Amino acid sequence: MRKILIIVMIVAIFVAFYEQNKTQPNVIITVISVVVFMFGMMKLSSKIPPKENEDDNKEI
Repeated sequence: MRKILIIVMIVAIFVAFYEQNKTQPNVIITVISVVVFMFGMMKLSSKIPPKENEDDNKEI
């Protein structure tokens, strides 16, 4: 699942950059590509544990 999500995100950013290089870029395609990329980043970053632990908040 993670590998597929990374591939989809790379394709979405490639499409967004390719669309911007055209003489008449389609804004809807660019927005959809950026939304897909941001959604993928959200899904990937949700699996990263937080940096702060409960033990770090306790004072000695």
